[in-house]
Amino acid sequence: MFEAFNAVDLARFQFAFTVSAHIIFPAFSIGLASYLAVLEGLWIYKRDDAWLTVFNYWKKVFAVVFGMGVVSGIVMSYQFGTNWSVFSDKTGPILGPLMGYEVLSAFFLEAGFLGVMLFGLHRVGYRLHFFATLMVAIGTLFSAFWILSVNSWMHTPAGFGINDAGQFVPTDWWAAIFNPSFPYRLVHMVLAAYLTTAFVVGGVGAWHLLRDARDRGARIMFSMAMWMALIVAPLQIVAGDFHGLNTLEHQPAKVAAMEGHYETHDGAPLILFGIPDDSAGEMRYSLEIPKLGSMILTHEWDGTVRGLNSFPADERPGAEIVFWTFRIMVGLGFAMVAVGLWSALARWRGRLFEGRRLQWAAVLMAPAGFLAVLCGWITTEVGRQPWTVYGLLRTSDSASSMDASAVGISLIVFIVVYFAVFGMGTYYCLRLMAQSPDAGLEEDPWPTRTAGIVPGPAYGRDYYRPGGGNPGGGDDGGQS
Repeated sequence: MFEAFNAVDLARFQFAFTVSAHIIFPAFSIGLASYLAVLEGLWIYKRDDAWLTVFNYWKKVFAVVFGMGVVSGIVMSYQFGTNWSVFSDKTGPILGPLMGYEVLSAFFLEAGFLGVMLFGLHRVGYRLHFFATLMVAIGTLFSAFWILSVNSWMHTPAGFGINDAGQFVPTDWWAAIFNPSFPYRLVHMVLAAYLTTAFVVGGVGAWHLLRDARDRGARIMFSMAMWMALIVAPLQIVAGDFHGLNTLEHQPAKVAAMEGHYETHDGAPLILFGIPDDSAGEMRYSLEIPKLGSMILTHEWDGTVRGLNSFPADERPGAEIVFWTFRIMVGLGFAMVAVGLWSALARWRGRLFEGRRLQWAAVLMAPAGFLAVLCGWITTEVGRQPWTVYGLLRTSDSASSMDASAVGISLIVFIVVYFAVFGMGTYYCLRLMAQSPDAGLEEDPWPTRTAGIVPGPAYGRDYYRPGGGNPGGGDDGGQS
């Protein structure tokens, strides 16, 4: 059945499928964990139960997303041994410890405090609970740190030597961890995670505001999300520009594919759209802005930009994919900036919660972060081809000795199981988001039992319930 397919290509597609399914969950959980920490901090500071209600609303979604991220990540890691054993053997002395540090410093931190964050508020008090939430948020950022360090080393390897067995071995751990592209990738990915979360939260808040403009929980969500879009989306474009310049220095062939340049130009145009043709080595039906490509890439109007045809034919990435995924990512980034500016104008006019067109735009933009992350990931990884370790180890030389039919059958199994399991998980998350945030405000989040009373920082040894009121009896300003 699969004899007509190349085993390496099937293995590549299998890894591409599993990593694409995986990355959307960490991209959401990284931003959502930080959002939960901010919500709980504001609840403690403002003593207003509405913030705790929004926290509890998104806490349930985080628990499901975190679980799906863990499961999809474990499955993906097994492929290093089954399909890419040569890669694992040659890079193991460097990548193995880095992945181990991710488990020890990040996953253990997340998993160790997750239970307290999800179930411990009435048991440990708000101080320790807030600390646990912060630790989960920091753990997700640590995880991004180590995973991006691993991935960046594959793109810009540094701090290594090659032993007699042909393995990459560390000679300078600092250089290996903080390799040339790592800082740019880390900032770009963390900002992408924050924007992904912001637009999901903003879309959910907007959906409920369209139903009821007085929904206070939805107002909190929408307002915070639009502030994030206004501030972070422009920063992401700046970070992306710095990342692009770093890529031009270390991976010029990738940039040529992203920009759609087959020929080397002095004063290269910016190609807005076109149809790349790798077999012919040319861009067809292109729509260009003269010299702007050189200005963006070299900061000079007549700067030289190398084309794909200047690289050996067996070292060129496929522009037919990278050209389009890059443009989708950039287009979505500018759309996010536009929504942020639109929300600022509506806020200034005092119509942030009444502007239905803005709210519908936020609903439509809710999945934009996921799509941008996927397109960015495809641009990064396809643009690295034909290498697994850039310039040193080819993809064709990294695969295990395997039968195409075995890889093909496991690929089909992965697709069926992933769509069933993660489809159900995604459906459950959507059901949670469909519930009104204000529904939780009808219930007192602090039970009248003693365990629900927590120390109040403003009252020393006295006690308060954030939001006012005395859970033990009459209202005396929150003290009892």
